[in-house]
Amino acid sequence: MDFKASLQASRMIINELTGSSFVHKMQGLLFKSQGFEKLGQKYLDHYAEEMEWVEKYTNRMLDLGCVPQGKIEQAYTLIEDPKAYIEADLKLQRDGVEKLYQLMPALACDPTTYDITKAYLADEEEDQYWSEEQLDLIEKIGIQNWLLRQM
Repeated sequence: MDFKASLQASRMIINELTGSSFVHKMQGLLFKSQGFEKLGQKYLDHYAEEMEWVEKYTNRMLDLGCVPQGKIEQAYTLIEDPKAYIEADLKLQRDGVEKLYQLMPALACDPTTYDITKAYLADEEEDQYWSEEQLDLIEKIGIQNWLLRQM
């Protein structure tokens, strides 16, 4: 069986996810420093969860006999405004979910990587829904009330 598509997909996911998870960690630290303890912890936990996915994909590549080689190049600037950050992150989440949907057909010949990616896709959709929910909540209760809930 040719695992080229699985290896390419895993490599892409590892590289992109490692960079974006680091940003989530840094944002979590920033939000905590601003006094938004719950929001900060949400992103620190999100970092840990994403690194678990990196580990799963790394292990899958190793199972397929490939030693991962990555290139992580992601410039970032932390965003101090929590709402602006959620809006920016939501755009990235939507783009990522779309990329994952596009990958799925190519992974059909490798049920193991397909199943890992299917579970990861479900997790990413859940994260997307959380961000959408937070923005809806901000609209309904106002930014100040929402920020109070994040302390």
